[in-house]
Amino acid sequence: MTEFTIASFNVKNLIGPDQEYYRFQSYTPEEYAWKADWLSEQIQTMDADIVGFQEIFEEPALRDVIDQADREGAEGNAAHIPGPNKRYRRKAIFRKLAYRPYTQASLAVAPNINDGAPGQRRPGVAILSRLGFVGAPEIIQELDTPLDIDFGPMGPDGGGSFRLTRLSRPILKVRVPVGDHVITVFNCHLKSKLGEFVRPEGAAFPPEIDLTEYDPVARALGAVRSSLRRMAEAWVLRRAIVAELEAGNPVMAMGDFNDGEHAVSSEIISGEHPFKNYAWMLRHDAETPRDRYSAEEDVQIREAIDAVRLHSAEKQFVRKSTRDMVYTAAFGGVYESIDQIFMSRHFLPDARDSIGQMDYFSVLNDHLTDGSHAEAPYNKLASDHGQIIAHMRLRD
Repeated sequence: MTEFTIASFNVKNLIGPDQEYYRFQSYTPEEYAWKADWLSEQIQTMDADIVGFQEIFEEPALRDVIDQADREGAEGNAAHIPGPNKRYRRKAIFRKLAYRPYTQASLAVAPNINDGAPGQRRPGVAILSRLGFVGAPEIIQELDTPLDIDFGPMGPDGGGSFRLTRLSRPILKVRVPVGDHVITVFNCHLKSKLGEFVRPEGAAFPPEIDLTEYDPVARALGAVRSSLRRMAEAWVLRRAIVAELEAGNPVMAMGDFNDGEHAVSSEIISGEHPFKNYAWMLRHDAETPRDRYSAEEDVQIREAIDAVRLHSAEKQFVRKSTRDMVYTAAFGGVYESIDQIFMSRHFLPDARDSIGQMDYFSVLNDHLTDGSHAEAPYNKLASDHGQIIAHMRLRD
């Protein structure tokens, strides 16, 4: 058996001190030191073999945090691991007592091509792997061919269309060797739910952001723009996932989806859920009410859908536990999971293509502060996301 762990970690705006990332937002040297210390501690607690990071503004800051985790982890090992030179000599009962450093790990960073000047920065993503990579990492952001979504004929003037030429943030794709297998791993950070507003030519700012002249209809249209972008980005990721699955490769997709598991954008990524029986369904080419799919076609359809589905690590854990709730974000009294780890059926124990399974799922969310809480503004020194870790076991 080969065991490994994979984690997703939105670090919330990682950048060095005295650098304005968003307008009027930066870290003092003291704030940066506090944030780096907190991130280092979380990395040590996760101790994951593969980590997907989101909201990385610069690679040096991430490398500094990883180096700090390694230094502190080595000090912790020296102080806490039982040995003949310590008074506590009983055999360690925990399998993972020691921190394993990332000194020989591989790091892939995908900067954001939308990144701008100070105050107008845009973050990228990264993947850290103790297991290394096979081949060169791939970045998906600028689309070679624009995504044109035609809404089809809906009346005399048609239904309109939507065009996407680039993603708001990059998708990072790597191949990781694990035991006798190579797993394709995607890390993403889809468009947030914050509205997108267009600044008129010559104006200092979009009128919708002036809350003293609150315009609910225009702000709703901003939400439509962000939702369309998020779902289109989800489709771009889905297309890349299906290409890997059709090539026979096990797939894991993780990151900040900015939506729950059952949101449309998340279901675009994971794929359709098949019906239990298609033999009752009217055929696509039916000529009479009795024209239904056959039993053989029912099997064919369900297999075609199942073969390219992804499955939620969180949902697998909840199904076999008595845990009431898992959440990775809290704001305004709403607790939800918007950070996900999805996996192909290769990691379901009873699937025909199974190579292993998930044994456990961890969530680090004790640091989360509800956005309506008085202490919420201080969250910038930690993260406003929980960290999720899937504990996997593969058959050799």
